[in-house]
Amino acid sequence: MGFRRHGPFQAGDQVQLTDPKNKRHTITLKEDGVFHTHKGAIPHSDLIGQPEGSVVRSSGGTQYLAFRHLLQDYTLAMPRGAAVIYPKDASMIVGMADIFPGARVIEAGVGSGALTCFLLRAVGPDGHVTSYERREEFADVARKNVEKFYGGPMDDNWRLVVGDLVHSIDEVDVDRVILDMLAPWECVDAAAKALTPGGVICCYVATTTQMSKTVETIRDHGCFTEPHAWETLVRDWHVEGLAVRPDHRMIGHTGFLVTARRMADGVTPPPRRRRPKGTTEEL
Repeated sequence: MGFRRHGPFQAGDQVQLTDPKNKRHTITLKEDGVFHTHKGAIPHSDLIGQPEGSVVRSSGGTQYLAFRHLLQDYTLAMPRGAAVIYPKDASMIVGMADIFPGARVIEAGVGSGALTCFLLRAVGPDGHVTSYERREEFADVARKNVEKFYGGPMDDNWRLVVGDLVHSIDEVDVDRVILDMLAPWECVDAAAKALTPGGVICCYVATTTQMSKTVETIRDHGCFTEPHAWETLVRDWHVEGLAVRPDHRMIGHTGFLVTARRMADGVTPPPRRRRPKGTTEEL
């Protein structure tokens, strides 16, 4: 967790180079390395020792803006074994599931490791993330992606288990359980047994059918508060002088999120208050 994220560039740092057309390239700096492009070459020595936000020029005369990449940039560009959770959803999971420094988090369905990177950053050096992945080939890709971003093994903060959550889980009193899989309702009971009272379950699903099944399973389980389901849409804006308008394209639907909190053992949730049909007045 001590991987450098600020200060002058050094050998071993991952640097994002952006050209005038906003095309981005990520390189790992080496003392004798050279970045080659059809617009010319850039010796890594031109970057080493320079502050972030510097501009370097290729041998062909093209200027590149140099920064360490942000986590959102890294996760969108990382090699994939499975689809990644987009930064807009990963950010909502960290925020709405209240992933805090020092938290103990279980993640099931590690995919390519994008969400794992966000979770590890959120729990900090005193927290811990355990990730369960059924497919070994996906787990291998995820491990490489996570270790590349953080600059090495994360053994003190992260445990990656190849196996099914329901049959492999061995933790109790965890703070958060994040489920990213085709059938998260199959893991609701295992999540309830692992979570401490007050803990949060958060499920990420792609379709309304999955969302409905997940919500009803959590609702019927009896150990959770009323589940909350929603999605997040992101729309950029074009701002240039008085020309202020929404962009023609936006990041629309990527997935639904469902959250609920673990109640204390033996507690019966209060009955749901429903509006009677044909009226807007609540009971």
